[in-house]
Amino acid sequence: MPHSHCHGEHDHDHSNPAELGLQYNLYAKIDKDNLQCLNESIDGSGKTVFKPWENRLDRSEFVESDADEELLFNIPFTGNVKLKGIIVSSEDTNAHPAKLRLFKNKPNMTFDDVSLVADQEIELQKDSEGILEYSPKIVTFSSVSHLTMHFPCNFGAESTKIYYIGLKGEWTPGHKHGVTICTYEARPNLDDHKLKHLDSVTKHIE
Repeated sequence: MPHSHCHGEHDHDHSNPAELGLQYNLYAKIDKDNLQCLNESIDGSGKTVFKPWENRLDRSEFVESDADEELLFNIPFTGNVKLKGIIVSSEDTNAHPAKLRLFKNKPNMTFDDVSLVADQEIELQKDSEGILEYSPKIVTFSSVSHLTMHFPCNFGAESTKIYYIGLKGEWTPGHKHGVTICTYEARPNLDDHKLKHLDSVTKHIE
């Protein structure tokens, strides 16, 4: 399968590794129970690549694609995230992913959906040390509750391997609107409902 369409311009920074590590803490804000990785060769292995920055060189846990070189991650967060940086680390071989396509707030995407226009496409370079930082568009990724990462191709191998995905940004708790209203109506007061037809005056709630 030709892979030439996967190579192009690179957009990344070489940052100070020590400072970088402190900022890459969004792995702790991922809803791991609901994280999905499609086309992983070993069930559940996709979750293992979201780990502390100091474990990024750990080669014992990684995800490898199964049927072809594509991998698709559906990543729900436990709140809202302003995404500021991404690191993708693999081995220094052709199994390293060559491109990353990002989709914002589109839960449960499948490979049938990847023909959609991505919110951002990033050309990747081989990074076995976990030190190349890619910058998401700040305006686009300023309020992310769900991030989809699609790796469509690698540098020419039959399968893709990823050892570490780092996410940097700011996290704020999510607001779950409507929960209290639902609980109200779950236990209606019948007397209130009977009197509704008498109450046509607009109420001003203080």
